Amino acid sequence: MTHSAADAPHTAEHDHHPTADPRRWTALALICLAQFMLVLDVTVVNVALPQMAADLDLGRETLTWVVTAYTLCFGGLMLLGGRLADALGARRTLLAGLVLFTAASLVTGLAQNAPTLLGGRIGQGVGAALLSPAALSLVTTSFHGTERNKALGVWAAIGGTGSAAGVLLGGALTDGPGWQWVFYINVPVGLLLMGALPAFVPARVPQHARLDLPGALLVTAGTAALIYGLVEAGDSGWSDTSTLLPLFGAAAAYTAFAAVERAARTPLMDLRMFTRRPVLAGAFLMLVATALLIAYFFLGSVYLQHIRGFSPLRTGLVFLPVAVATGVGAHLGSRLVGRIGSRPTAVAGMAVAAAGTLPLTRLAETGSVYAGLLPGFVIAAFGLGAVFVTATTTALAMVEHSEAGLASGVVNTFHEVGGSIGVAVVSTVAASGFERGSVGGFGDAFTLCATAAAVSAVIALGLVPRGKPRPTDGPHVH
Repeated sequence: MTHSAADAPHTAEHDHHPTADPRRWTALALICLAQFMLVLDVTVVNVALPQMAADLDLGRETLTWVVTAYTLCFGGLMLLGGRLADALGARRTLLAGLVLFTAASLVTGLAQNAPTLLGGRIGQGVGAALLSPAALSLVTTSFHGTERNKALGVWAAIGGTGSAAGVLLGGALTDGPGWQWVFYINVPVGLLLMGALPAFVPARVPQHARLDLPGALLVTAGTAALIYGLVEAGDSGWSDTSTLLPLFGAAAAYTAFAAVERAARTPLMDLRMFTRRPVLAGAFLMLVATALLIAYFFLGSVYLQHIRGFSPLRTGLVFLPVAVATGVGAHLGSRLVGRIGSRPTAVAGMAVAAAGTLPLTRLAETGSVYAGLLPGFVIAAFGLGAVFVTATTTALAMVEHSEAGLASGVVNTFHEVGGSIGVAVVSTVAASGFERGSVGGFGDAFTLCATAAAVSAVIALGLVPRGKPRPTDGPHVH
């Protein structure tokens, strides 16, 4: 995520690749399986939320944190995870993240109360932040030339399939053995990977990179305070002290983070990257697109089960076409970016997402879900799929190759943090739908989503650079 050969200057020695390791394709399969678990855990819990709430007596605020605690730690600590992979070695960091993620999954499944559940989700997020950038670093250093492009293509495909499998698997497991198995299923897979990875993934000499621990703590604390304030607004109102204090705290933490990064010899995030218009545009598109898509899954799951009485499995089946539409939109978007450029593709994708969300603003407690809910969801997801691809290609292919690794880290961070912020905001707006079973709250939340997509389309018209991205062999986001 933060590493690739693109980070290194091109010299003559880079023209002669080392002998290919015969274990590399088996290693790729194992690494992708590990990454698949991480992507799965972003969406798999959404379908299980109502049953978790019923079994553990969770309120709206806690339910929101079940989703956001994972993506918050995943995104907030991802850049630190990348630096640790440099300092300690990618294989060692990957295995440490895998052990932590697997143990935290077991704790989360065994949870009998909200603190244990949230603690487990935080542990999963920290483990994912160690595992994911180390895994991508191994992919980019194990393959060269055309093989690297093929390997990165497999890696990129994990994102779409993980989202699709998450909603379906979450429904099947919750309806079958219970919501706990949404987390238990990670344990045997994690143990299998712990045993197999050391045999197929070679150890490499660490680069002894410096660690910016203060920066990592500040950016994570700032994002946590921001999300806490957004969630608290749903219960206390926007003008209440319990809402304003964490929001001011978030602003202070972000300000301190910027100061620390400017002074650090090896900063966690090079803030000068935000002076690169392609990176700024890609980060913005990724933040909004992820916030909207994860918000749709979150709202849709609660609406279908809490308001319409759907079972978890039936809810997962409703979401399956939505996940597929995201992948189809991404495929079409990748072609359009190459033909008409990033700007028109981004604007069109956001406009389609806004148009698809409009029918969702008029949700009712009766009527056909397949006629009133599903078409809008599918159209919106299709548009957002194109935006995801545009965000990645704009940020990575429109900057210098030497900056591709840094740009990748920035965009990936906004990917995970966007999911946290999106869920926090819509949970606050739809508070009445959670607490009193009122469909009006969901309509208000989808109205906000439609407005955000439409405004983002206008912003993209001015922010996204003209032109077509050039091909790059740099890293990709999941």
